[in-house]
Amino acid sequence: MFLKIHRIGILLLLAGVFQSCSEYQKVLKNEDVKAKYDMAQKFYEEGDMKRANRLFEQIAPKYVGKPQGERVMFFFADTYFQRGDFNMAGYQFERFVKSYPKSEKVSEASFYGAKSYFELSPRYSLDQTDTDKALVKLQGFINTYPDSEHFTEANEMAKELTTKKEEKAYEIAKQYNKLGEFDFTFLNPAISAFDNFISDFPGSTFREDAMFYRFESATQFALNSFDRLKPEREKEARDDYNALKKQFPDTKYADKADKLLVKLAAGKPGSTEQKEAK
Repeated sequence: MFLKIHRIGILLLLAGVFQSCSEYQKVLKNEDVKAKYDMAQKFYEEGDMKRANRLFEQIAPKYVGKPQGERVMFFFADTYFQRGDFNMAGYQFERFVKSYPKSEKVSEASFYGAKSYFELSPRYSLDQTDTDKALVKLQGFINTYPDSEHFTEANEMAKELTTKKEEKAYEIAKQYNKLGEFDFTFLNPAISAFDNFISDFPGSTFREDAMFYRFESATQFALNSFDRLKPEREKEARDDYNALKKQFPDTKYADKADKLLVKLAAGKPGSTEQKEAK
């Protein structure tokens, strides 16, 4: 008896699904804009973003300039976001903000547009074009809507992206430093890269690391320079040491830094087989 009821339940469920699909296909193909709107909203409320998106896509142009246009355009953008199509979501939310700048939804649309680009940001080792765009959008939102319920989340996302950019810049400088172990001509670019990093990210969690490796690069650069260039470069390296110790008195690099300073004072080069720093 139970199995029979269970089977009937499944059949009724399947019948409902087929009927829903049939109605959806029928509305999708006809020209009744109101019917498409009603069904799109129904699917949206039920969380069926795939079918809601397709219907909103069809009717959005029909509602331009009409009272329902604002609602349709916002829902249309949100269906992309909910489906994880962040490229299209970002684009559509931007369109919404430009089309309805006085809308009550403009703050929310600005936030989710920025969050769409945040979701597109790749890991730090890859190209950071989308990260830069997301930061611009998030900062714009933060500056414009300080009272928004999304303000805290926007700040957290901006901080995460800034850290990602810091890590990217730090790793580039560190790579030059590493290459400098084999070819001293890479040490000057390493020093410049660390200078840029320290200047661009004054509050970075990598600041101590950058200052130490800047000192290490400067030390090796000085030790492997022509004699006429050594005094000035050795002074620059000592200044780096003093700056590191002043800002981080208990630096985790204390032992390494002290050994480098001794080597610098002795004027001992790292290797005579590598290219001389010019």
